[in-house]
Amino acid sequence: MKTQEHVLPTKRAYTEVLTQTIKTGIIKSNLIPMVAGLTLALYTFNLNLIENLPNIILAVLGSALVIGAAGAFNNLYDRDIDILMERTKNRPTVTGDIQPITVLWMAISMALVGLLLLALTTPMAALFGLLGLFFYVVPYTMWSKRRTIYNTEIGSISGAMPVLIGWTAVHSSIDHPAIISLFVISMIWQMPHFYAIAIRKHDDYKAANVPMLPVVKGFKRTVMQTNVYLVVLALASLLLMPVSITLMTIGLVLSAGWLVLSIYGRRKMEQRQWANTMFFYSLLHMTLLFSAVIVFSLLGIIF
Repeated sequence: MKTQEHVLPTKRAYTEVLTQTIKTGIIKSNLIPMVAGLTLALYTFNLNLIENLPNIILAVLGSALVIGAAGAFNNLYDRDIDILMERTKNRPTVTGDIQPITVLWMAISMALVGLLLLALTTPMAALFGLLGLFFYVVPYTMWSKRRTIYNTEIGSISGAMPVLIGWTAVHSSIDHPAIISLFVISMIWQMPHFYAIAIRKHDDYKAANVPMLPVVKGFKRTVMQTNVYLVVLALASLLLMPVSITLMTIGLVLSAGWLVLSIYGRRKMEQRQWANTMFFYSLLHMTLLFSAVIVFSLLGIIF
């Protein structure tokens, strides 16, 4: 930790400190499925886009604040293991560029304001925002991350909440096949995505004694489990059939392509290269699928 003589960050550095503390990259990536859930609800229930504009703005701002609060809580709690990992040792919460008490109050404030904004849309949206925050901070960060190889599965619950937040921000019913399909796909997607990250950062997790699947069970078991989840993800794409044959086809093709890449790449690539390829494809899969949902929904609303 830096001493009191450490030079205070510049204004630009403060901006960097804040963005790293609340994990703005994760905020942006989670807003994509949130907007997908929201626009699909507008299309499904034939709701007016302009009339729901206030709820859309509140949902975006509220989600961003709650997700940022979760990231801040995570950084605050994980300081002891972040210092042991190459990719996290320079986080502001580790270097002392921001004080723990500051992070705590910032996280609490962001969570409260974010949940309030979501509550102004519907109480259900605020409930799912609270559940997402709770599952990320308590069952994942504070318990399972350091104790079990199933930490990714547990963390996937919070990772799938953005689609529910977006959907319920404009409509409170959650028993429709459209939102069930997005929720299931969002959950399953995270396992192959985070397994790839765990292989890429294997040495970091091992040094910090974090029981990620490749660290505890090895590369072969991780590849096998990845392929199982990719098969499930492809099957989950079929849930989109009642919503749109086009969206179902896009989801199925993207998931099948991911599975083929995994099997073929395992034979042709070395371990780290396979993990890098799988990681970048996971981002492509999420971006293309949820962007397709957004475009499909908006076109259906407008035309």
